[in-house]
Formats: sequence, C-alpha cells, structure tokens
Amino acid sequence: MRISTGQMFHQNTTSILQKQTSTNKILEQLSTGKKINTAGDDPVAAIVIDNLKQKNALVGQYVKNIDYATNHLSMAESKLGSAETLVTTMREQLLRGANGSLSSVERQMVADEMKASLEELMSIANTKDESGNYLFAGFKTNERPFAFDSAGEVVYSGDSGVRHSIVSQNINVATNVAGDTAFMSAPNPLGDYGVNYLSSQQGDFKLTGANIVNPGTHVEDTYTFNFVANGTGVDLQVIDSFGANVTTVPNFDSNNPVTFNGIEVTLSGAPMAGDSFTLEPQSEVSILDTLQQAISLLETPDATNTPQGKSKLAQLLNDIDSGQNQVSSARGIAGNNLKALENITSNHDEELIINNSALAKLEDLDMAAAITEFEKQQLALNAVSSVFGRVGTLSLFDYL
Repeated sequence: MRISTGQMFHQNTTSILQKQTSTNKILEQLSTGKKINTAGDDPVAAIVIDNLKQKNALVGQYVKNIDYATNHLSMAESKLGSAETLVTTMREQLLRGANGSLSSVERQMVADEMKASLEELMSIANTKDESGNYLFAGFKTNERPFAFDSAGEVVYSGDSGVRHSIVSQNINVATNVAGDTAFMSAPNPLGDYGVNYLSSQQGDFKLTGANIVNPGTHVEDTYTFNFVANGTGVDLQVIDSFGANVTTVPNFDSNNPVTFNGIEVTLSGAPMAGDSFTLEPQSEVSILDTLQQAISLLETPDATNTPQGKSKLAQLLNDIDSGQNQVSSARGIAGNNLKALENITSNHDEELIINNSALAKLEDLDMAAAITEFEKQQLALNAVSSVFGRVGTLSLFDYL
C-alpha cells in the first residue's frame, strides 16, 4: 500500500495535537486541583457537582441568617435577664419600703431607689441593636417604644410584630420579642377585672378574684361594692355605673363568692360598714405601670399603714409577680429560639460535611496519579514530536 507524504504528515500532526491536548488537560487539572473543570470532562458528574454547590450556597445563606438571628436573640435574652433581676430587686425594695417601722424620710429614700431602678428598666425596654433599631418595638423599629405620658403611665408605641428569619428549608425562627409581650400584657392575677380600693376603707380585706364565669350573661361595666350595716353584720350592695342596684348580698360572708351579671368575685378578710371599692374591666397588667404605682404608694405619707394601703400593697405584689413571670416567659421564648438555632446550625454543619465529602470524591484530583499521567503524556508527546521531526526531514537524497 502506498502512503502519500501528505497523509503521513496529517497523521503525525493529528497525533501530536492529541498528545498536546491530553497533556494540557492534565496540566489544567494539576493547576486547579480538580479532575472535572468543565461539563465536557464528565457531564453526569458535572450536574451532580453543580447541585451540591448550589446546596452549599443555600446552606451558607441559612448560616448567615442564623448568625443574624442569634445576635438579636442573644441580646434580647440578655436584656430580659437583666430586666428580670431588676424586677426582683424592686419587689424587695417595695417590701422594705412598706415596713411600718420606717420613717417618711426613709420610705422616700426607698422610693428614690425604686425610681432609679425603674429608669434603668425603661432603658432596657428601649434598648437598640447594633443597627440603631429598637429591640423591643415589634415592627416599629425606628420609633421609641416606651415612654411616660402626662399622667405618669407608661405608653407603648410599638406593636406586636414578630420578625422571622428563614434558617432552613421550610423553617422560620422569630428573631425578636415584641415589647408588649415582654412588658405590657401580663395576665391580671385577679382575672378579668381590676380593683380600686378607696381611701375611706376601714376593714382589713382584699380582693382575691374577679372572673367572668358566664360570658353569655356577662355585662361589662364598672361596678361599685358598698358594705352597709344591717344591725348584726354588713350587707353588700353591687351598683353599676348607672347607679342601679345589680345585686344585694345580705349578711355578707367573705367565704362565699359573689356572683352577678356573669361575674364571680371573691374576697378575703372582713369588710366593715361604710367600706367601698370599685371594679373595672382589666384582663392585663403592665409591669412598668405596676412599679410606677408602687413608687407612688411609697411616696404617699403613711399610705402603707392604712387599710387601703395594705390592700393596695397586696395587689401590687401580685401584679409584680405576674409581670415578672411575663418577663421570664419572654426570656424563655428568646432562649428556646436560641436553642433551636443551635440545633439547626448543627444540622447545617453535618449537611456541609456530607456535601463536601461528596464533592471531594467527584472533583478532587489524585495528585500522585495525575503527576504520573502527566509525565507519561509528556514523554509520549516528546517521542512523537521527535519521530515526526526526523521523519519529516527525510528525502530520497538521504539514500543516494
């Protein structure tokens, strides 16, 4: 068979180019440390690698969201812990200030201590995060959430909004605790109505419960309880806001609850003829307002030594306990969310380890084998190039 010079030249050129391509491919793998650099190297593996990298990128975003949520929840949990400690301190201060052996000057000193503690508590409630946003304002992060109004009562300007962060597939975690949840909406320990003791009180008694027991017959109103002498004891008259007599209980006995208009009221102690108090709807109490009222009680001369003051003190202590439980509950919410984030972070770490292990098997290069293959390809390329160079220069005159 006759082989033309052109055919021989083409075959040798093609062989050299193939060897160069193989050598360059291995050289690229050595420079990147990856055995798959383009989809053409292994189409199936390239698809799997791309999917794994997308999963890792998504997990990376989840981790960033977790870091953001963790920072905010950690700050909220810490501040709520400080608030909880402050409330405990102020309760102790109130009990110390209510000691009947204290003078007016000493009681005022205790009230001043409580004022400083309340200012600190208000500062905690108005905490800002690292971005200058109010931590306990709900969605209204640019508006100062807590302030005293002209009447000395605490006004909440935030809302109940809870911001969420996506921390895993189909999993959202709250990144804040709204201010009303933490400081404003504690359950009223009496139930559904609040009590207002009057300065004319002479008997030693206090309200222990005022609950709606029959919503169907309940009539919401402000009710006045009057205790009237009947010769042998006292009768109770319940008057509504229109002055109408709702019910009368002859020979009132504090061991028996009073029921009217779907409401059940319980008292302890012994009211005296002429005593009176009012009830008004109130299902929630604010720890901030409660502490402000406690300070006012201490600042009123000898108030804690009167029957009215003692009844009021008992109610304030119950309200403080409810408010403190609310702060503790809010702190627990932040703590539980932090624990959930820790667990989710562990899951993401495990997922990254699995994904990276799969990626390593698919695309990481065996450097020793690649170097050996590179040397083989380079040797073959040199051999082909040398042979082609010698053959390409031969002519008939070499044999004459």
